[in-house]
Amino acid sequence: MLNYEIAGKGKENLVMLHGFMENLLIWEDLEVGLSKDFTLIKIDLPGHGLSKIYSDIHSMELMAEEVKKVTDYLKLKNFHLLGHSMGGYVSLAFAEKYPEILKSVTLFFSTYFADDEEKKEQRKKSLRIIKEAFPTYVSAGVPNLFNPNEKDILEGKINLAKEIALSTKNEGVLAAVKGMIERTDKKSVLENFEGKILVLCGKHDNAINVEKTTKNLPEKTNIKSYVLDCGHNGHWEKPTICAEIINTELLHNLPKNLIF
Repeated sequence: MLNYEIAGKGKENLVMLHGFMENLLIWEDLEVGLSKDFTLIKIDLPGHGLSKIYSDIHSMELMAEEVKKVTDYLKLKNFHLLGHSMGGYVSLAFAEKYPEILKSVTLFFSTYFADDEEKKEQRKKSLRIIKEAFPTYVSAGVPNLFNPNEKDILEGKINLAKEIALSTKNEGVLAAVKGMIERTDKKSVLENFEGKILVLCGKHDNAINVEKTTKNLPEKTNIKSYVLDCGHNGHWEKPTICAEIINTELLHNLPKNLIF
């Protein structure tokens, strides 16, 4: 079973899935601001953190099935699911398979669109670099995921992100890349899901197309989106604001989409 940690004893269960080349340690800053009404279930996805490698390709569906084994083991029903970046892709695959046990899905600096052909080619090319020069891949790529206007302020968090990335098993990184290449469009999941859908984005995010993601959301009353003044890593760049939004949206309600 996947490695996981539990924090808090709130009445609302929030399952948290990290992104590519991350692990459950990324949530530390965000966790501080989350309501005591939450019990946090932080999971290491396959091939990341302390979780084992399951296959040569970790599809989003495979990862969702492994997450389900954890939630079943913990006997979770009617819980909230939040995923950062790749964790958001896994969350959508989970919501497609098991919508009846979810209260909400939060796409945390993530998107429901599949990779376009250009992005797929970039990922395919990255496979060789990951195999042959993983430290270079991490060193070159990780800083680009942060707000370029605040890299001096965020230097400590950038270094932490690099450290966590470098601790990820090489085979796990490759399996995740292959899984992301083959993932499919999940807009239909948003259209059909009856629970709360929360979308948080950063206007300086170089990893996803924020404008495309926010402007093409289904027009449903259960969907809220927010665009923050940060890059791809709101949990490190804007943890206080992110926590406030999560607390308010998942435990209460805000009146409209907002830009921070």
